[in-house]
Amino acid sequence: MNIKLTIAYDGTNYAGWQRQTNAVAVQEKIEEALFLILKRTVTIQGASRTDAGVHAKSQCATFDSTGLNVPLNKLPQVINGLLPQDISITGAEIVPENFNPRFNAGYKTYTYKIYNAPHPNPLLLRYAAFEPRKLNIAAMKKAATEFIGRHDFAAFCATGSSAKTTVREVYNCQIKKDKSGIITLTISGNAFLYNMVRIIAGTLLYVGLGKITPDEIKEIIASKDRKLAGKTMPPQGLTLEDIVYVS
Repeated sequence: MNIKLTIAYDGTNYAGWQRQTNAVAVQEKIEEALFLILKRTVTIQGASRTDAGVHAKSQCATFDSTGLNVPLNKLPQVINGLLPQDISITGAEIVPENFNPRFNAGYKTYTYKIYNAPHPNPLLLRYAAFEPRKLNIAAMKKAATEFIGRHDFAAFCATGSSAKTTVREVYNCQIKKDKSGIITLTISGNAFLYNMVRIIAGTLLYVGLGKITPDEIKEIIASKDRKLAGKTMPPQGLTLEDIVYVS
């Protein structure tokens, strides 16, 4: 059987999702746990290659269940008993043999959080970027809407990307600020380029600081010039919130 796992993790202590030769990754920890259960080497396929320090509430991965002697409803509990506390399997289900967690995804939703206050909060350091300067939230909200639609997002892609095309479609992009001072960028799209969400967040930060106007966003997108967009925000503010699969 082909089994899909839903996975949540705090990415602070990991070099990202994908297994690496010189650093510890989330994929490696899950594969090690499955090795103990299945008594064989297991390679899991993940839906999103989150970077070092990036978190996930709903990452998905699949594996071949050959050798599995644990009831499906008990599988998350059994795997979690073999995982560090900052990684958790939150669901397990059988999917078709040809199901691919990456290529069968309909769309993904990410959030990026910025703590906007005069002084840092130590309890938020792992989960939000800190910005003490006053931000124009209304301008940031207006600018966020300019990313919605099908565009060439080359200006919002970091070097090192292996993507065949930089065209992506964004379905939703919005900014909210709560009473505690946390600004949340929520963005959904069919796929995202390397560091795309973090660069969009950095561009919206520049809008909030008055370095870029909301009306310039269209021009930056059209330019396809990375130098015109904002900075790449640090990884800890980014969380993979959800992956929706459509039949």
